[in-house]
Amino acid sequence: MTQQPPPPGPGFGPPPPQYAPAPPQYAPQYAPPVPPSYGQAGQVPPPQVPAGPDFLAVDKRNAVVVDASGVAFESSGQTIEFRWPEIRGVHYRASPDGKALMVAVVHMDGRFYECVVEAKPRTRLQEWFPQLAWVLGHYRPMG
Repeated sequence: MTQQPPPPGPGFGPPPPQYAPAPPQYAPQYAPPVPPSYGQAGQVPPPQVPAGPDFLAVDKRNAVVVDASGVAFESSGQTIEFRWPEIRGVHYRASPDGKALMVAVVHMDGRFYECVVEAKPRTRLQEWFPQLAWVLGHYRPMG
């Protein structure tokens, strides 16, 4: 009796080398361009806003931010930003009932925008006034 080879396992196994699929030809990988060094001649670095003091007053729905870029109001999820060059003036005061900070921006074209931020506890309003005055004085020394 002749000896027979063991039965093959499941499947057919790999194809013979002459029939093996060629490795896939992929497109070269995209490499993003490397930004030039700003030390090279002719290269100008992007403008950066200098770091400076900032002011933030926030409640459940509204916020006022004053920083080096300008003034921003957020009211019920909507944000409006004013850059310093487009601002004619910034005014602030306590609400008539003394429970909120009212900040107004007068745009160069005369339009007027206002945001009201509740101060809870009420003593926070007295903390906001000197902070806001100092930050506004830093960016707008003439008003």
